[in-house]
Amino acid sequence: MADAIINGMMGLTVGFQHLFIDWRNVVMLGIAGILLYLGIKKDCEPLLLLPIAFGCILVNIPLSDVMMKDGFMRVIYDAGIDTELFPLLIFIGIGAMTDFGPVLAQPSTFLLGAAGQFGIFLTLLLALFLGFPKLEALSIGIIGACDGPTAIYVTSKYAPQLLGAVSVAAYSYMALVPVIQPPIMKFMTTKKERETVMKYSAKPVSQTTKLLFPLVITILGGLIAPKGLPLLGTIMLGNFMRESGVVSRLTKASENEIANVVTLFLGLAIGCTMSGPAFLKTQTLIILCLGFLAICLDTVCGVGFGKIMYLVTGGKVNPLIGAAGISAFPMAARVVQKEGQKYNKKNYLLMHAMGANAGGQIGSVIAAAVMLSVLAGMGIIG
Repeated sequence: MADAIINGMMGLTVGFQHLFIDWRNVVMLGIAGILLYLGIKKDCEPLLLLPIAFGCILVNIPLSDVMMKDGFMRVIYDAGIDTELFPLLIFIGIGAMTDFGPVLAQPSTFLLGAAGQFGIFLTLLLALFLGFPKLEALSIGIIGACDGPTAIYVTSKYAPQLLGAVSVAAYSYMALVPVIQPPIMKFMTTKKERETVMKYSAKPVSQTTKLLFPLVITILGGLIAPKGLPLLGTIMLGNFMRESGVVSRLTKASENEIANVVTLFLGLAIGCTMSGPAFLKTQTLIILCLGFLAICLDTVCGVGFGKIMYLVTGGKVNPLIGAAGISAFPMAARVVQKEGQKYNKKNYLLMHAMGANAGGQIGSVIAAAVMLSVLAGMGIIG
């Protein structure tokens, strides 16, 4: 009897006995702690970082088996990540929350949104040069979209082994946009350019235009890049519901209850891909570095195109708004407004930047759609 009790007590400590068998699990528990700190104390994307960190803790506790067959996190992963359902549901919510009015009022700002995606393609080429397989390089490049759901969708579908690294990079750099962009913006522009005052005189956009926009984008985008239609179609569905004004219950559910529940499960599922042996590799560090480079290149290309518009318009466009061409909506637009005010108190760039930012939101999805369709045309994906 005594031996049985002793053996039973030994069984209660089996997790501790296995904890230090693989040091990488211990390190990942520490990384999870850092993510929790960033989310709680620094308010860096807490809605994603908290569940990601908790999922990371769950998967790195020895013998937990949460990601084994029939484990509860494996069930969530298979249902929402493996099927690409979670990121697409989030895209409906993003569409329901996004007002494309500023970009429709100033169509020229859409060009800044397009320019802000060049970092994706440049990073893709660099990843290929470094020897990454084509589908992995695609997933790494898409970090430059600065759009978590897009990165998750593409990576979970074509390079699931990189999902943890790509997701952490995408959401971490989104949160760090206010830190990453300002030095680049200052370095690339002159004092005179930064002080340029832009007047906002755009005419109000009609309701008909706002209704037609998601329909036209869905049809044209689907015909040009059909492989990316799930991404494009879901964000435009959410926006169409918003602008129709007749399905307020569906719109509110998409941007609140559905988005919140899916975000929770998505974060947990991503975190559970971050087991020590799978995550702590040289490859992960390279991916994080390439992701950072992608965001920087997006900003460089966006501001660079803003400088071109400054010259073409005879100094009427402040190049700083080009930094809002990335998809971090509306964070990048707020960064532009803050930087513009820093150099000229009379400068109100928010509405111009919102146009570029909305264009970047669409541009990132279209960029992913185009790349997927190109790979399909090459026979690399089915």
